[in-house]
Amino acid sequence: MRIKHYIDYLLGLLFPHSCIVCDGSLVQGEEYICTMCNARLPRTNFHLIKDNEIEMRFWGKANIERATSYFFYTKGSDFRKILYQLKYQSNKDIGEVLGRYLGKEIYPSGFFDHIDLIIPVPLHPKREKSRGYNQSEWLAKGITNATGIPLNTTLLIRTSNNKTQTRKSVFDRWTNVQDIFEVTHPEELEHKHILLIDDVLTTGATLLSCAITLSVCKDIKISILTLAVA
Repeated sequence: MRIKHYIDYLLGLLFPHSCIVCDGSLVQGEEYICTMCNARLPRTNFHLIKDNEIEMRFWGKANIERATSYFFYTKGSDFRKILYQLKYQSNKDIGEVLGRYLGKEIYPSGFFDHIDLIIPVPLHPKREKSRGYNQSEWLAKGITNATGIPLNTTLLIRTSNNKTQTRKSVFDRWTNVQDIFEVTHPEELEHKHILLIDDVLTTGATLLSCAITLSVCKDIKISILTLAVA
């Protein structure tokens, strides 16, 4: 163990890792984000607020128990690099690390109390094969590692390889994701409290479509957690 630690230390000196936000060198114990940038991360803290802004977005559309996002995403912000690396630079490990970060930070608030199962928003198999991974699944892995709540990626599937939501209007986003998900074994989700995980909340159309699809399961409860909110 000491030899591995020594080798890691030498590799760190020769090939120092950089913070994905500020490009500064990381020190031992830091993963992808330096301590300073982590402290400056524009957290929403919505998990501490009942009837918060995220929950209100789903009022009258779906029966959501709790909903929150970890940090605010703003175009032009240095923190946009986090999502860019996660979604477009094949850096899936960032998802697991950030999932652990937010899981550990939110856990003491009781937000995860009574959650039975974590389900990431699924990608269509063709999209996932093209990208190489599902970024929401890697976020969910980190949250599972931090909380111990089981993760499932087979009970909710995407049946349609719809076009990207980028640059679509609110109406177009909703019509683009209607009837594209399916529950494979509804009986396995009966009487369960499900936590849906996604990377970014914009209009909420995709998460809403997931929630509506899951609502066919008897006595199901649904909560929502995203890494960022636009």
